[in-house]
Amino acid sequence: MGYILTILKMAIGDVIDGKSRDRKSIFYGITTTIFLLGLASFLNDIGSEMITPLLPLFITSLGGGGLLVGLIGGLGDSIVSFSKIFSGYYSDRMGRRKPIVVTGYAFSSFAKILMAFATSAWHLVLLRPVERMGKGIREPPRDAIVAKYRKHLRGKLYGFIRSMDRAGAILGSVLVLWFLTMNFSYKKIFLIAGFVAVISVIAIMFIKDVKTRKFRQGLWSGLKDLPREFRTVLWISTVFAIADFNYAFYILKAQDYFPTIFIPVALYVLSNVVFATLAWPLGTLSDRIGRKKVLIAGYFLFILSAVSFMHSTNLAWFAVSFSIYGMSYALLISNQVAFASDFAPRKELGTAMGTFQTFIAIAALPSSLMAGYLWQYVGHNYAFIFGAFFAFIAMVMLIFSRNLDGN
Repeated sequence: MGYILTILKMAIGDVIDGKSRDRKSIFYGITTTIFLLGLASFLNDIGSEMITPLLPLFITSLGGGGLLVGLIGGLGDSIVSFSKIFSGYYSDRMGRRKPIVVTGYAFSSFAKILMAFATSAWHLVLLRPVERMGKGIREPPRDAIVAKYRKHLRGKLYGFIRSMDRAGAILGSVLVLWFLTMNFSYKKIFLIAGFVAVISVIAIMFIKDVKTRKFRQGLWSGLKDLPREFRTVLWISTVFAIADFNYAFYILKAQDYFPTIFIPVALYVLSNVVFATLAWPLGTLSDRIGRKKVLIAGYFLFILSAVSFMHSTNLAWFAVSFSIYGMSYALLISNQVAFASDFAPRKELGTAMGTFQTFIAIAALPSSLMAGYLWQYVGHNYAFIFGAFFAFIAMVMLIFSRNLDGN
């Protein structure tokens, strides 16, 4: 536990003292391109978080039932999973990243607007997957752009973008609650979400493109050539993705003790605030002391959060549990991407990052299904035991991965 506290103290000290490995300011390395990538992520996530909690209600208001809700959600997740590897690969084939990133943001933004005009739940069977496909298209080439920066800055840069992303999600959650109290219709909220997201497309058009040598090999050949170290990080991160089931179960756990929806949602927002606040400095910390140490601490905190949720019975304990959960995410999510990028071959960054994101996305589906089965048929706390178990396996795999000791 002292190890975890030392890491957090060093990270927070970086922000307060303004120190980094090479320069005195934590803003060192945040170029115009990185800032615009963060701004686009912030704006798009405002729109996404305004839509996500309303979508099931919107589907049912258009005559759809539970089966259609599940179909739309499942299609969206599947499209995201399989579009990532192809968008990364084709950005390598083109030798350019920006056009694909812009396309991804455009798909998401305009699909949001069109969803406002849906008159049948079946319209959303097409539009929601298109909206989610935008996320799958843009993320691998965006990560490849960041991976072109120097290795000792990547944790900070990925952390900055992730902080902006989560800050947008927080603001979107607050806005949708406010709009609902003002009796805004679903259509009006979806339109606002879409137009906010359109601004993200405008922002991303001003980034500097990263041109690379065109990758001539086929997709399968490129995948086979990925280095051993990259594949090790990929498998460890995938095992953790199995542990990292959908956040809805954490909210449901709180709802067991607080019947009104306000407190569970407020606790979820608390975890997002912790995540958004710490992701940037903890990314910077991984640049200083090595990603392996930071990720081990993150896996440990995730296990601790699972145990804490199992024993949470009152508001104070839940607040601690959600805070630890948000802290573990700040240690893990952006730093896993940065760790993978450290071992990705320069000639196929897009393919490598797309493969990484695809494996994580694919693992998320069986993870949430297993957690849901345990939750419904075995016992709520068994879902958290399941998560803690796979997080422990990921931590042990990382500790004993000697080929990653230099990071």
